[in-house]
Amino acid sequence: MKSKSILVFTALTALMITASAVLKGQNSKPDVIPIPVEMKIKQGEFILNEKTKLVCPDKEEARQVAEYLKTWIEKPTGFKLQNGTDKDKANTIVFQLVENDTLGNEGYLLDVSPEKVVISANGAPGLFYGVQTVFQLLPPEIYNPEKITETKWTIPAVTVFDKPRFGWRGMHLDVSRHFFPKEFVKTYIDLIAMHKMNVFHWHLTDDNGWRIEIKKYPKLTKISAWRVDREDQPWRERTPPKPGEKATYGGFYTQDDIREIVKYAQERQVMILPEIEMPGHTSEVFAAYPSLSCSGERIFVRPGSYWPNNDIFCAGNDSVFIFMEDVLDEVMELFPGPYIHIGGDEADKANWQKCPKCRKRMKNEHLKNVDELQSWFVKRIENYLVAHGKKLIGWDEILEGGLAPEATVMSWRGIEGGIESARQGHDAIMSPVGYCYFDYYQADPEFEPEAIGGYTTLKKVYSYEPVPQELSSEEARHILGTQGNVWTEFIPTPGHAEYMAVPRMTALAEVAWSPAKKRNWEDFRQRLDTQFKRFDYMGVNYSKGSWKVDILPEMSKDGKHYTIVLETEQPDYPVYYTLDGSDPDTNTMLYKGPIVIDSTVIIKAGIFDNGRLKEKFSEKSIIFHKAVGKPAELNSLPAKKYSGKGVLTLVDGMTGSKRYNDGYWLGFHGNDLNITIDLEKETPVHQVTANFYQRQRSWIFMPVKVVVEVLDGDKNIVASQIILPKTDPKSKEIVIEPFTAKFTDVAGHYVRVIGKNRGNCPEWHAGAGQTCWIFADEVVVE
Repeated sequence: MKSKSILVFTALTALMITASAVLKGQNSKPDVIPIPVEMKIKQGEFILNEKTKLVCPDKEEARQVAEYLKTWIEKPTGFKLQNGTDKDKANTIVFQLVENDTLGNEGYLLDVSPEKVVISANGAPGLFYGVQTVFQLLPPEIYNPEKITETKWTIPAVTVFDKPRFGWRGMHLDVSRHFFPKEFVKTYIDLIAMHKMNVFHWHLTDDNGWRIEIKKYPKLTKISAWRVDREDQPWRERTPPKPGEKATYGGFYTQDDIREIVKYAQERQVMILPEIEMPGHTSEVFAAYPSLSCSGERIFVRPGSYWPNNDIFCAGNDSVFIFMEDVLDEVMELFPGPYIHIGGDEADKANWQKCPKCRKRMKNEHLKNVDELQSWFVKRIENYLVAHGKKLIGWDEILEGGLAPEATVMSWRGIEGGIESARQGHDAIMSPVGYCYFDYYQADPEFEPEAIGGYTTLKKVYSYEPVPQELSSEEARHILGTQGNVWTEFIPTPGHAEYMAVPRMTALAEVAWSPAKKRNWEDFRQRLDTQFKRFDYMGVNYSKGSWKVDILPEMSKDGKHYTIVLETEQPDYPVYYTLDGSDPDTNTMLYKGPIVIDSTVIIKAGIFDNGRLKEKFSEKSIIFHKAVGKPAELNSLPAKKYSGKGVLTLVDGMTGSKRYNDGYWLGFHGNDLNITIDLEKETPVHQVTANFYQRQRSWIFMPVKVVVEVLDGDKNIVASQIILPKTDPKSKEIVIEPFTAKFTDVAGHYVRVIGKNRGNCPEWHAGAGQTCWIFADEVVVE
């Protein structure tokens, strides 16, 4: 009897656990990316089968989206959905065109019940994005390009209200540095559409190859599209052509190819933004038409790195503008979107300075300098585009010398270009290099394919806020949105391009679409696991992100304890750590939450998979001194992109590495470091040390002096010292220099450290006269 009771109890318990798991699965929200504005879970599910019918209004824009859904669903399910009518009340997918001002042009409503799926929108874009959500509500197998058997094709019953935060949600692909076939371009557009992004920025011309057929200038595709093959050599060390060597690497898109791709994109609600570089990044043109440069010399198409790229269109030569207008005529005919991107970046204007034709142009047009000559060049091109019903976009260098009247700025060197553009009343697209350049490493370079440099993790991309806090609400209206860029100097194949773009594209898509208040890293990372399954079925070569453990300082919620937090991009894997510098393993401490630190330690941590270390350990020394975790204030804030954990970065017990962007340094652009630390009581102060960083080729210099002050409770100075730098400002090395002040029989309530910025780069420097930086990390008080 006792035995039977135990069996019954065990069976009931198992049944309850199973029921609980099922209920949890039914009530948990589906893994939709980007996360919708509102999504409510209802009871039940819709079952998609071979008898499901499509009900669609008799309008082309709706029929096109319905046909897209029909074609997509047929591949993995084998279902050939038939068209229904309004009389069909059950087992239908219904498309409705409505007039709803709250939805805007791209918003949609989705209502799923066991009887039917209803997608409502004001037009084709909204219907299309509703379809993308339907796909994500279905099992991940819906993304498989071939038929799958034994899958139950169900959609949970939900209601969704959704619309994008920004109207510009873009991805860029450089096809000049490396050429990519037409079919991959379509795949890239599918990825863009899948993420509810709506712009494909197609970088078609640059120094390494011209990629678009221009019928009036056939040499552009006969000569400028090809270079000698140096794919076996490092990008920055590629050798020039040998005498008589044939150019065999390259390719181009015919105008028929482009029309096909444009149509493909339109069906997926993606606008293509073509980029035709000018006035710089144009040396490939001079391989075919040398008379358009200042020198008139015929040059070869560069097989690799070309810097400084001082070959430039001659702004004083009227033939250049005839050529550009002819090219733009054909480009405008091929691309129906409202914008043309003209580049405008990194134009080395040294040849303009010495070119007689350019100097004459400057004199005739009353231009003061070559920056104004570039502005004049851009404005002339803009006038031509506007006259033909198009708008000009350029990289943020087009601000130099004066912005063209109706130009839109793509801010890439940081956020400053976007801020300046918006304040001048111009639209801007935010694409700062530190967040949106996906040719940067996304994980430890030791374990990654070679990249151009940098370090932009998935989590960093997700943290990006496109609207600069410096803008007023009125100015912020000019921020159209954001865009990720994939430059391909170090990306030779489609698979490699996918790996660099995905899933950082996924993170940026949610930044661009979803309300800021809805974004949550932990929730996004959990939903991403399902997105990875979708990518697997699609055959996408995606990155799983960084396996690095980030060791970060944090004050406890009550403000009484200094703690260390261990964060990773891999939520499903355990982290083990030690505090004595020894190597962790699965027998050492398992990380479960913030670690209270009250002494000097060496923390070492790693992610483990099936008992084995993934990649390598992270290690950080915590110097526990009198200022660790103490309240502190900065007189001026660091630049946003080099702001670490704010002022805590300077009193967290951690020193920075030789990478100034590692999160442990604070960067001040033109401003002084001025920090006041509250020791919270009168405390003996024997020594104060502040570390500063120099990398002069990046405009980062040592402070011209450091002032260390000890203050009493009323903030009166009781002791002070000035320390001068020992580092030669001309040194080409990366230097970390400690500035130390020693005191005898001194006590104080506060410590102040001032690092004096030199202001502008010296005359001998490449950036002479431009604003320079100082970088500081820990202020150690002993």
